[in-house]
Amino acid sequence: MADVEVTKSLSGLLNGIAQMVYYNKREITEELLKNELYPEMPLEEFKALYEKMKGLVKSIATADMDHAQLEAFLTAQTKRQGGIGLSTEQAAALSRFWKSQRVRVRGSLLAQSRWEPSLRGLSWRVDLQTGDSYGNTVHRGPVALMELELGRDGQDSEFVCLEFDETKVNQVLKKMADIQESIDRIVCRT
Repeated sequence: MADVEVTKSLSGLLNGIAQMVYYNKREITEELLKNELYPEMPLEEFKALYEKMKGLVKSIATADMDHAQLEAFLTAQTKRQGGIGLSTEQAAALSRFWKSQRVRVRGSLLAQSRWEPSLRGLSWRVDLQTGDSYGNTVHRGPVALMELELGRDGQDSEFVCLEFDETKVNQVLKKMADIQESIDRIVCRT
């Protein structure tokens, strides 16, 4: 293959791997990548290239390498002996791929690592009840109403409504202050 074709095929392979592993595109398969990108390459040779590139992409993504880390990693890979290292073309393709896909791959990894619903939104208001449905005058204190929007990626949201009196609001604020204090301690130590 000419150098341009090699670069295009390798870029296509890296993007295909990302589609399969990080973006859950079920229609992209190893067989499809081989047939479309490397039709002339023997199957064993393609499998070796595929597994090597998949492993490298996973290593880069798991470490969330910045540009300097990536360059050091790729340089080390190109200097490996015994035919297991990278060619300079492969290293350049990996570098271009990671530069263009880093944010998206990281977002996908974060989304895949969450197994519980996450907070999508929060709305609140404070109500003051002045009477009941029977016309009796009731003077309860203010009530905070909070609506939490919870959900997982790709699924509809669920809504949870909470009602707090002044005492409960103060308890929640105290717990939130404790959480913030714990986070501050951790952040200051790192």
